[in-house]
This record gives sequence, structure tokens and C-alpha cells, in this order.
Amino acid sequence: MPMEMTENEITLTLIQLLQEGKKPQFQEIIDELQPYDMAHQYHHLPPKHRNKFLLYLSIKQLTKLMKELDKGNQLDVLHKLGIEKSSKVLDLMENDNIASLLSELAPEKIEEILSEMKQEESEVVQSLISYPPETAGRLMTNRYVWIPRHYTIREAIDKLKHFADIAEYLNYLYVIDEQKKLVGVVSYRDLLLGNLQDMIEDVMYSKVIHAYVYTDQEEAARMISRYDFVSLPVIKANGALVGVITVDDVIDVVMQEANEDIEKLSASGKAISFNTKPLVAAYRRLPWLILLLFVGLASGGIISSFEETLQSVVALAFFMPLIAGMTGNTGTQSLAIVVRGLVSQDLNSKQSIKLFFRELMVGIIIGVTCGIFITIIAYIWQGNLILGLVVGSSLLLTLIIGTLAGTIIPLVLYKFKVDPAVASGPLITTINDIFSLLIYFGIANILISKLI
Repeated sequence: MPMEMTENEITLTLIQLLQEGKKPQFQEIIDELQPYDMAHQYHHLPPKHRNKFLLYLSIKQLTKLMKELDKGNQLDVLHKLGIEKSSKVLDLMENDNIASLLSELAPEKIEEILSEMKQEESEVVQSLISYPPETAGRLMTNRYVWIPRHYTIREAIDKLKHFADIAEYLNYLYVIDEQKKLVGVVSYRDLLLGNLQDMIEDVMYSKVIHAYVYTDQEEAARMISRYDFVSLPVIKANGALVGVITVDDVIDVVMQEANEDIEKLSASGKAISFNTKPLVAAYRRLPWLILLLFVGLASGGIISSFEETLQSVVALAFFMPLIAGMTGNTGTQSLAIVVRGLVSQDLNSKQSIKLFFRELMVGIIIGVTCGIFITIIAYIWQGNLILGLVVGSSLLLTLIIGTLAGTIIPLVLYKFKVDPAVASGPLITTINDIFSLLIYFGIANILISKLI
């Protein structure tokens, strides 16, 4: 970005240059922008200037722009460019990104676009699309450097130089045998430190961490994070190397999965952004909320059944929201901790039991602390020690139950191969409301004679 200009100044300057048709001056500014900043400028341009903005960009610049746009804007750009120009842009884009983009289109549109691309690129994209969504096969790219095991280091360096413009990452070179099976890996550092006449098979690492084409993308992301890789080779069941997953794709996966978990935790269903229309946003959020509405009626039924107790000791009503709210809060906290932990590691039975007892102790500590505080407050406020004990003991028990509910439910779902994030915060909160009110009024009902 030009150092002397702010973002708004750049936007205004670009608009002026577009209006005046000054393409050379326009290019001077664009050449100094990073791809992200170029996409930012495109996004904030008035719609009437966007067509000319795209017209003034070269094919390489359009390719960089496409990489920084979301799918909706990518599809819009392809539509504006037309089949001939868009096919040239797609030829230069990373094939995994093309596969992800085309998956949003109708089959006939996919066929039309692929037919205009170079045959080699088109075949690779079709191969990627054939793998299920959210797998390593769909996520991988074919733009990597492989070398035969019989190469010398000099031959490997020569090939590396030849494919430097094509390969997405040059940190690793993957070694294959005569059947194209992955047999080793060498780093760029290995080549620099090695002797030019050394054989690749003498300096390569033969124990290669890899993913299979049907490996879940979350597991592939965990592998890259676990071993601090910048890329991860992907092989077929027979061991043949077919692609690599790069760290920038993993970052996208992590953000996508995190957004999905947040949506599930908040019971909002499909993605809702700032730009989602009110009717669409309401439609996506209503199903869960209507379900929880009916579940919440149980809370009203519990309160109604203890109406006499409430009439006898009106002060009990004051602490109802506190008991229910605190229970839901601690349950949601535990749920978030467990779901976050499950994303980063696989839990076995021993770890699950350890986690259960850890959260049990946490619930007891939190419950005792909050219970003592609320007992003192209730006693000072009402001058009734029994009321304080009812509220304090109820809060102690409900906080323990809330903590355990937020721990057990996602663990059980995980055990049965169900995404634990579907144990949404609102659902656990509603369930905890029911249990907390039952405990609260149950204890109050037992001690009613001493409360009056």
C-alpha cells in the first residue's frame, strides 16, 4: 500500500482514475498493493466501478484478487469476467481452491467452466471434486515438487528451480519410487547442506507423516499443527502420492470449523453474517429456539407446581433467576472447555474419566464458594438463616450438576461419533434450568415449615 496514502484516499484515487480512464496510473497504485489490500479496495468500491476495476487488472492480478475474496464474491467476479477470461484466471488459481469454488455451482455450469480450462488443469480439478467435502482429498493441491529416489541432490535442485513458479511451497520435496509411491521427504535445508553428488535416497527421511485422501480435514489440520509442518503429503490407499495440504489451507479449515462450532454452540444453525437478511437470519435461528421454547415450558410447570411454596415464602422468587442463570452459565463454560479440547486432541476413556473428575472438583469448588457467598447475602438481606441455607445449598448442588452436564453431554456425543458442538449452549442451559428449579423448590419444600 502506498505509504503516503490512507485506505480511503486510495479508494477515492482509484475511483477517480477509473472515471478518467487512466489505466497506467491505476496500475501504479495496484502494483504497490498486497493481494488482501487489493481485495479490500474492490470490496469497498461502489458497484458501478467494479466492472472497470476488473477490466484494468491483468490475469495474474485477477488470480491474486480471487484468492482473497470469499466464495460469493469469487462467483460474482467469474460471472463478470465471462467464460473466456475466467477460465484463464482459473488456470492460474490453486486447484484445491477451484474445486472448493466450483462445488457451489450447478453441474452444467461446472462442466462449462472446466471445458474452457486447460485439459491438464481441468482433469486435476475434476479429480479433486470427486472426493467428499471436508476430506484431505478435497483440500489438497497438486502444485508441489516430487523427485525420484534415484536423483542426486544436483538433479533435485535443478528440478526445484524449474518448478519454482508452479509449486505453492518449496520447503519440502517429496520422494517417490517407480510406482509413484511416497517413500521419503527432503527439506530445502537438506539440499543446501548436502553434497551435490549425494543421492537423494541417502539423505531423505523415509518415515514420512502423511494423510490419506479420505482423512477428515480436521484430522489433517491437527497433524500439521502437531508436527509444525508447512505442508502435509496426501496419499491413496496404495501409497501413491497424489497431493499436498498446505498450511494456509489448514488455517482456512481451522477458521471454518471454529465458525461451525460457534454456530452450533449458539444454536444458530447455518452461518449468519453481518450481511445476512433479517428473514433468512430469523429462519435459521428459529427451529432451535422453538424447540427450546417448548422445553422451557417445563420450567414454568415446575414453578406452577410449587406455587404454594412461593406464596408462603415470597423471598424465594427473588433467587430463582440467580439459581437458574448460574447453573446455565457454569454448564456453558464446561461445554466450551470440552468442545475446545476435543478439537485439539482425541480423548480416550482414561482421559475422559480424568476430565470428568476434574470438572466435578471444579463444580464443587465453585459451588461451595458461591453457595457460601449467597447464604451470607440471603441471611443479611432477609434475616433468615434457613432461607440462606436453602439458597446456598441449592446453588451448590445446581452448580455441580451444571458443570457435570456441560462435561458429560459433549463427551457422550463424542463417544457415539456425533459432533459434540451440537450440544448447544441454549439446550444445556434449558436442561439445567429444569434441574436447578427442581432442586431449589425441592429443598425449599422440605424446609417450608422452618422458612415460614
